[in-house]
Amino acid sequence: MSDEDISIIDALDQMEKERGIPKDYMVDQICKAITTACKNSYGNDHVSVHLNPDKNEFEVYLRKNVVEDVQNPHSEILLEKAREIDPTCAVGDQVSVQLHTREFGRIAAHQARGVIRQGIRAGERGLMMKEFESKHQELVSAVVERVDPRSGAATLKIGKSEAILPRSEMVGNEVFQEGDHIKVYVVDVHETDKGPYAVISRTHPDLVKRLFETEVPEIYDGTVEIKAVSREAGSRTKLAVLSHDPAVDAVGACIGSRGGRV
Repeated sequence: MSDEDISIIDALDQMEKERGIPKDYMVDQICKAITTACKNSYGNDHVSVHLNPDKNEFEVYLRKNVVEDVQNPHSEILLEKAREIDPTCAVGDQVSVQLHTREFGRIAAHQARGVIRQGIRAGERGLMMKEFESKHQELVSAVVERVDPRSGAATLKIGKSEAILPRSEMVGNEVFQEGDHIKVYVVDVHETDKGPYAVISRTHPDLVKRLFETEVPEIYDGTVEIKAVSREAGSRTKLAVLSHDPAVDAVGACIGSRGGRV
């Protein structure tokens, strides 16, 4: 097993642990990268790459035509050499010839690294999209990472992802500092050219719904239903509530004992 393979596999283990990018996904991306590099460097479209689970290293094979006189060593192999691999082969057959790692040129290695980096970015974007989608239309906790002094927009850390809270989606004149822990509502999630993007808000009416669900058990279990929300963010909020249990007072459930829930 080569030092390069050891370092790559160690890096994949670390990426899976620290970034949450599945190792199997990255192995697939590396195999595709090496395949592309081989096709470009050797002019042979018949390339197969896989990770040998026993040796824990990448193996590359070129499919070559068996001939009596080699014109192109990248796609052809002498019958005598081919029979060292498959004693039953004949001229006109094809055999798989293992390509050793040291045979890669600088161009091939550069191409492989480039595709691997792209695979890492794509994997991170995919994980970010999944994380945002799991929080769609939910109330989530976030940490303020920084605040733009000109626009007032705040960059928030939500789980392992980042999102921007515009000044227009903040309540009243609230001001945040780096490290503040706040609640935001994930209004929408969509994919852009720059990656996944989450629309978040602290003024959206549904933020109040989700907040009451966390504070009022009767709303969470469906005994009391919020029928409508009228909100003036930073000023006041009105809720229309309905109890599905005659024994439960909807307004009283929301307010709680001595106003302890609101």
